[in-house]
Amino acid sequence: MIAEELVALDNKIKQLKFEYNLYFTGSRPREPVMLRGEVQKLVTRYSNTGIANTAQRFKFNTMAARYFALRRQWDAILKQIEEGTYKLHLFKAKLHERERGGDGEAPAGTAGRRAEPDNETTGGGTDLFEAYSQARRECGEDPQGLTRAKLDRLVDRQRAAIQQRFGCDDVRFRVVVENGKAKLKATPIKATKPA
Repeated sequence: MIAEELVALDNKIKQLKFEYNLYFTGSRPREPVMLRGEVQKLVTRYSNTGIANTAQRFKFNTMAARYFALRRQWDAILKQIEEGTYKLHLFKAKLHERERGGDGEAPAGTAGRRAEPDNETTGGGTDLFEAYSQARRECGEDPQGLTRAKLDRLVDRQRAAIQQRFGCDDVRFRVVVENGKAKLKATPIKATKPA
């Protein structure tokens, strides 16, 4: 039973890492505090419980050390965000300013494109590809066989099938991690009718 609980804890830590990465890149609007609280409770519980099996105790200690290292890293980035010194946010702000014509010139290849990565997209998967590749790497899956073109074809096929099945106007795709595996989830979108 403890072995299964440790696997579940490992999956939660991976999910938390993925969600923090989405939060720091701007793809997630809020910090994943609920999931962080769950993971913290589990780590505290197993730290105060004697795990008799040496292999399981070693596995837990390794996971706890990884979680504490990640937690220090997240807290440091959150502090940088509060102080306005987080490099990614500064870069995005400069990029937005250029796109608005702050210095009259947008960087090559950014015209007409959103500066922030968005793991929820109704387009052909431009930003979805980056989020999905990152999620696969973080889950220990090999993203090498995946190409942007392959993902675009898959998303287009799924979009057509879902639109036909549900009679919706479009489909929004997002990246999720379930049971330690990166997956794409689709949500049908109906057009809002004018009042």
